[in-house]
Order: sequence, then C-alpha cells, then structure tokens
Amino acid sequence: MPKLKTHKATAKRFKLTGKGKLMRTKQGKSHLRRKKSARVKALFPEMLEVVTRGDKRKVLRLAPYLKKTGR
Repeated sequence: MPKLKTHKATAKRFKLTGKGKLMRTKQGKSHLRRKKSARVKALFPEMLEVVTRGDKRKVLRLAPYLKKTGR
C-alpha cells in the first residue's frame, strides 16, 4: 500500500485533541485586524470543534496522518 500525501494547509489548520475531537482555527486572523473590534480580536485565539460528520470525513481524508499524540 503506498503512502498517502498530507494536504499541508489542512494539517496546519486542524488539530486532534487527546479525546479525538477535531478542532479548527478561526478565519480572519492574519491581516486587516485594525478594523476589527477588541472583542472580536480577543476571541481569535480560540479553536472550535468541527461538528459536522461530513466535514470531519473530508479533513481526515486530506490529512490521513493527523493523529492524536501520546498514544
């Protein structure tokens, strides 16, 4: 069985927690931040869980080696 290539942009944007939840980063963090309110900027560091089953499937297909660490 050949190795699968990881989609690098997907691997940078998503993380798996220890319990197996797929977490995503928020969009709009990189530039044009001066226009945004302080409240919006304060919420940027948070990561959100990917809840849609189809989206989880797509992400794990793009990054097949995105596994939990420590197991």
